[in-house]
Amino acid sequence: MVLAMAFAPLLAASGAEARARHHRHHHHHHHRAVPPLKISGAQYRPLAWNAVAGWRDDDQLAAFNTFRASCKAILAQRPGARRQARALGQSLREPCHAARSARVHDAGAARRFFERHFRPLEISRIGEDSGFVTGYYEPVIDGSRTETGDYNVPVYRRPANLFVRGARRKAGSLPNGGQVFRKVGRRKLVPYYDRGQIEDGAIAGRGLEICWLKSQTDLLFAQIQGSARVRLQDGSVIRINYDAHNGYPYTPVGRVLIDRKIIPREEMSMQRIREWMDANPEGARDLRRQNKSYVFFREVKLSDEDEAVGAQGVPLTPGRSIAVDKALHIYGTPFFLNGTLPIQSAQAKTPFHRLMIGQDTGSAIVGPARADIYFGAGAEAGRIAGRLRTNIGFVMLVPTRLDPVAAGRRMPLPTARPAAKAKQAPHRAHRGSKSRHRGRR
Repeated sequence: MVLAMAFAPLLAASGAEARARHHRHHHHHHHRAVPPLKISGAQYRPLAWNAVAGWRDDDQLAAFNTFRASCKAILAQRPGARRQARALGQSLREPCHAARSARVHDAGAARRFFERHFRPLEISRIGEDSGFVTGYYEPVIDGSRTETGDYNVPVYRRPANLFVRGARRKAGSLPNGGQVFRKVGRRKLVPYYDRGQIEDGAIAGRGLEICWLKSQTDLLFAQIQGSARVRLQDGSVIRINYDAHNGYPYTPVGRVLIDRKIIPREEMSMQRIREWMDANPEGARDLRRQNKSYVFFREVKLSDEDEAVGAQGVPLTPGRSIAVDKALHIYGTPFFLNGTLPIQSAQAKTPFHRLMIGQDTGSAIVGPARADIYFGAGAEAGRIAGRLRTNIGFVMLVPTRLDPVAAGRRMPLPTARPAAKAKQAPHRAHRGSKSRHRGRR
């Protein structure tokens, strides 16, 4: 676990306050060891609740209900059944037990619940002063159960000869990372087919088709979002979710369009990508194939009224559920986002002060202060999600039993950097693209 010395200056100013608050909350648990908080690649600063900008402007009741949904999945896990190397470990079990029995019926009571059971930490990637958010949604797409002249693009389920190294084949959805192979003969394993090969028919005629869509663009956008509602001609709806991928890294098509100077970076959005692809069929074919990654789906038994199910296995809440980096964060972790977002229009700066719950993940969602906001289903949700690429303040809520300053107290000071290097601006990591392949795992 790599902890940068950005911790030291940030923690020093608030260490005494945090220790005092820890003592107030835990004087009756003095016999219990308080584990330190460790977040790889992060810098963080403990805050007082009255220093969390916008905290009292939110309706935390909506977040409490979303958190309690996550708690059902957290408490269903057997304690200690699986070693947790991520930041919060199993510490969310305590506030989840409290949430299960709490009588919370309004925003004030919800706010007091979070203030009683959590402490706020302002968090960001080392060398940066804020986090970064994008948005995602569930497309609603016209389709057919059978192939027709109009509907001729297959939506494939996971092939039987697809293997992910280290994953059990019967373990539900496969991870959205790792090496993927197909079996040739009895023993030989080779890389799975890429997008171009699959589009050209490499797995056609094997009975893998769930349904059929009108265009490869519709399929690509469903794969990017990780789920979709396919509306059939009789009015019924098929719900599909991510199940597996072919093992190739995702290449954001938007980045290709920017690099080719087709769409300026400042104008990039999912809507612009779709417009260009619809207007340039041959160019769209080449563009898709720059992204060799391909997603397979499974049909899920959800009604048209149900929300999509995230990687935690619970239904997502529009405007309250976020996808986070599953290598760093535990599903169910609350995050308070504070800033402005282009909600009303691409130029708008809508105030956004909202407590969110991490319930999903995505391959492009990487880093301690990186999130993808779920906006629901349909065209309007897609328009909002498609224009989000925004820096925003991140405050992570951690259970009071964790000590956010213990690791910093024990950390040795780093050796001084050479003067020439010290003058260099810190490297700013490339932000994840809007696109993601969502492993429902």
